[in-house]
Amino acid sequence: MDSKTVKPYKSFSSFTRRDFLYRVAAVGGTGLLLNTMSAWGMGIESTASAPPALSGSGKGKKVLILGAGLAGMTAAFELEKLGYKVQILEARAFAGGRCQTARKGFSLTELGGEKQTCAFDDGHYINHGPWRIPLHHRSTLHYTKQFEVPLEVMVNDNDHSYIYSENAGPFAGKRMRIKEIKADMRGHVAELLAKSVKNHALDQELTADDQRLLLDYLQHEGALTAGDLQYKGRSGRGWAVNPGAGANPGTPSDPLGFKDLLASKLGNVYSAVQDFPMQNTMFQPVGGMDAIAKAFEKRVGKNIRYKSEVQTIRQNDKGVTVTYKDTGTNKVSTISADFCLCAIPLSVLRQIDTDFSDKFKKAVATVAYAPVGKIGLQMKRRFWEEDDHIYGGHVLTDLKNINQISLPSYGFQKQKGVLLGYYHYQTQAIEISALSPQERAAYAVAAGQKIFPQYSESFETAFSVAWHRVQYNLGGWAEWTDKTRAAAYPTLLEGEGRILLAGEHMSYLTGWQAGAIESAWQQIAKIHERASA
Repeated sequence: MDSKTVKPYKSFSSFTRRDFLYRVAAVGGTGLLLNTMSAWGMGIESTASAPPALSGSGKGKKVLILGAGLAGMTAAFELEKLGYKVQILEARAFAGGRCQTARKGFSLTELGGEKQTCAFDDGHYINHGPWRIPLHHRSTLHYTKQFEVPLEVMVNDNDHSYIYSENAGPFAGKRMRIKEIKADMRGHVAELLAKSVKNHALDQELTADDQRLLLDYLQHEGALTAGDLQYKGRSGRGWAVNPGAGANPGTPSDPLGFKDLLASKLGNVYSAVQDFPMQNTMFQPVGGMDAIAKAFEKRVGKNIRYKSEVQTIRQNDKGVTVTYKDTGTNKVSTISADFCLCAIPLSVLRQIDTDFSDKFKKAVATVAYAPVGKIGLQMKRRFWEEDDHIYGGHVLTDLKNINQISLPSYGFQKQKGVLLGYYHYQTQAIEISALSPQERAAYAVAAGQKIFPQYSESFETAFSVAWHRVQYNLGGWAEWTDKTRAAAYPTLLEGEGRILLAGEHMSYLTGWQAGAIESAWQQIAKIHERASA
């Protein structure tokens, strides 16, 4: 796309509701986006924590699963326990779907793009698909525990990291510690409210006892001075000189001015990371997110036919027949089963020749998929730790087409590290995806240089992905709206005949692994019910 036709990303100070939703997603992922939508009556959250307890046997029945992502492999794993004969067709040469990790030797060729082969040093990686597991996602954690996938904490909220905005009024173009913004906004607002109470501005709303209790709370919340209730700074915002040994009591730092903070609007940015499901603690598998996919693959891999690209899907009242092409030999084969669970993204499914009803085809075609891009940048020195003392977490920014920089939560105090150089959506993702991998890296490095002067001298190599240009995904995740949920979701959720659908798109947790897993749980219960009828 011609960059001149793309509107620049809006500053922190000029959000529309839609802009805010994408900012929420940038900080907290799509799960947080949907939670925010839920607060506005636009969605709900799932609470499933274990697969359905199904009785009876599936022996003598065959289920064909299309797609060896987490939804497909979850279904295969659970259906086999019931005695079903399961076969999975997977178009790629490996399992996992979007659950991918780029490390040394990993290759990716986007549609219309050149082949990338990851050249990170051994032990370094980027989770260019899903990259974190909230403590609330009990379904994902169910399998990491059962499969003994080792986890480590993923630092999702780091007050010592930076906010950088080029549209922040008095603080424009300056990197600001998040803790400074948080502490000073809390202090100044607490002071303002406390003085309102003291001046009897809330006498109609609060009793005398309530006012006394509120003042006590505000004094502690805002670190206000006793008596005159003034905010003069607090240690939580950081010291000008840290306390140390000997005759070094430390030197307090001066708080930012309240009017400057209000004018900057930076206080509106960081709060999203505190909302469900992004509250700490967050996890990541040790060594890369694809450890989850590999754990499933270890258990159901014997049932997967790789490099098997689905060509046609047909069904009648007795079963389902699928033709598929071996992408290595171009040989076309046919396979049949009693039931079919299709875990192919709707963005891809709509391009496959099926005998679905017109109503079902229309529902499949209704759902849009998000353009999404990520880039991992290997740095020869962990300057963010050594120089800036930041260990994990996110750098929040309105730099055009960057959206977010995230610092690794693995390998602390090692020499090298891979950081997430951008994580963007919609027009930002579309614009940058038109660049070559080398140009994307150059763009990310030049932008990051504005925040970290060490960027250019430390950069070594990069790996990027534009999910809307990945052949068997064609988008990062399904983007439901109120209208499409009402028009298409019930139809797709019900399935058609002997074919049911599963995947993150069949959930209210789109973009999350939990959405894929829980959709599989729901749909295998339906298959088992129909097979047992």
